[in-house]
Amino acid sequence: MGQNELVIDTIKENYQQMFSAEKKVADYILQHPEQTVSANVSELAELSGVSDATVIRMCKHLGYQGFYQMKLNLARDLGQHQLVGYRGDQNNPDTVKEILQGIARNLLSVASRLDMNVVLNCAKLIRESDMVHTVAVGNTSPVAIDLGFRLGRLGVRTSSAMVPEYFLNNISLGGKRDVIIAISHSGSSRQVIQALELGRDKGMKSIAVTGTARSPVSQIADYTLNISAEDPLFSEFGAISHVYAMAVLDALLYFVANAERGSRDVDRLELLLAESKL
Repeated sequence: MGQNELVIDTIKENYQQMFSAEKKVADYILQHPEQTVSANVSELAELSGVSDATVIRMCKHLGYQGFYQMKLNLARDLGQHQLVGYRGDQNNPDTVKEILQGIARNLLSVASRLDMNVVLNCAKLIRESDMVHTVAVGNTSPVAIDLGFRLGRLGVRTSSAMVPEYFLNNISLGGKRDVIIAISHSGSSRQVIQALELGRDKGMKSIAVTGTARSPVSQIADYTLNISAEDPLFSEFGAISHVYAMAVLDALLYFVANAERGSRDVDRLELLLAESKL
């Protein structure tokens, strides 16, 4: 594979050497390149009638590190705006007010798709846990760190870390009454998947906060909170906004806070924190 070779050309050049299952993936990409760019690995697998592993294996046979790298190159080939982040359709907002109105509409859309029973079950799971591990990678890590801090303010013991090796180690030392909250917009982040798999092996329950309804992360987790926006300002390859994840987590924290849990300890912590404020 040449550095600047088109993905479509690379697929055609290697087609005859592919296994039959890999050819199903290749056929779909050749016939539906635009839809491929909009799909995640699990969605492409379903559309092609194969497993997630087959999609990843085909991408590696083509010389890519994985599905995401192949998709990024395909988006570049198609000249799409994902590479710079802005969707760029005919309804582009022209003012800050229009942008914020669009975000508000998306938030209401996200809210309408959330199952209230799932949210309440997640809140109950968190309240009854021995420890909550909040995990995320890359630029989503601060969302997990913030969630861990705020859960602690509510009296919930938490573990969070910016470095994947740290949160994986914390999970490996945990018990079956621990809970994992995994935050991944794509639902395909490798270290987040590893965290969920490790927790599952130890008998932990898990909650996925993800922008894709069908993804590796959502398939492993016991509960999924879908934060996908119908008309996002930025796309997957651009400056993804965390506002939807933060809003859903705010709602989850509200229901966690509704139950009495170590209120005396929480009140004492609030007094300690207040000493650092004017």
